[in-house]
Amino acid sequence: MPTALITGGHAGIGFECAKQLASRSRYNLVLAGRSMEQINAAAQQLRTDYGIRVSTLELDTSSLGSVRDAAAKFRAMLDSGEVDSFQALLCNAGGYFRRPLSYSKDGYETTFATNCLGHFLLIELLIERMVDDGRIVFTASGTHDPDTADGKMVGIVAEPDAIALANDGKNGKRHLSAGKRYSTSKLCMILYAYELHRRLRRAESSIASIAFDPGSVPETGLIRTIPKPLQWLAKTRFMKWITKRVGITQGSIGFSGASLAKVAADPAYGNASGRYFQSNDDALRDTRSSKLSYDEQLALKLWNDSKTLVRLRPNEGSVELL
Repeated sequence: MPTALITGGHAGIGFECAKQLASRSRYNLVLAGRSMEQINAAAQQLRTDYGIRVSTLELDTSSLGSVRDAAAKFRAMLDSGEVDSFQALLCNAGGYFRRPLSYSKDGYETTFATNCLGHFLLIELLIERMVDDGRIVFTASGTHDPDTADGKMVGIVAEPDAIALANDGKNGKRHLSAGKRYSTSKLCMILYAYELHRRLRRAESSIASIAFDPGSVPETGLIRTIPKPLQWLAKTRFMKWITKRVGITQGSIGFSGASLAKVAADPAYGNASGRYFQSNDDALRDTRSSKLSYDEQLALKLWNDSKTLVRLRPNEGSVELL
């Protein structure tokens, strides 16, 4: 039976996706995240409700050491037969960090480390173990596109320069706003997706690399750092009506989670590599991402600088993707 590894698969859109994969596609699952208490509870619910095999991994995507440990454990699971047929990797975990500027254990700005570098390293460490027709899905966001209402909502993207983003605010320099850090990290995820697609095709690999935007979903943990009254307001029908009127992409936990599962597992998306899908108002659309996201030189620089930042070791990474 095919296996899907989902970062952040124990809550919100990730958990809804896990349920869809378990019930419709009959995938075995590996849930990866920071809180083992929450992950184990979600895993047990999935086992009970769907009778599938669910394994768990402790993984903090902001920590390169944690990513390496989780990747090693996952490879051991494959070697032992605990999981088999590694079919899908869903790079779904992420965060919007409104608190004062902070840095990861590796010294990198927390948003970029969590949303981008951790997933970049995880892909490098695991892609060689994926089956020939596997899929890698990057959870992105419409906030990456400055020409849309989504892109103006939290902060217009900055230049997707990995070195600058990782060191944002250091040496007394003015740092980006929390919104800019978030939207720019999502632009980087799309650039990764497209650059990976190009590298896979040059390597004559049939693995698919896909970008997915779940839309604005206030019920998720993304808004947990804003004041409680604003969290309540964001979830009201009135505010959802307002955001729809101004052109904000509308998602929901149910539909967006089901859409993520569809992109990851439905045969109809087997040839969707290098494309961007958006969940909006209960419709899953194959659409265009921002103009900047198609800049191949920017993507190449981002990829190579990210390789430097994650400090790939001689025995790490896929030869085809180096």
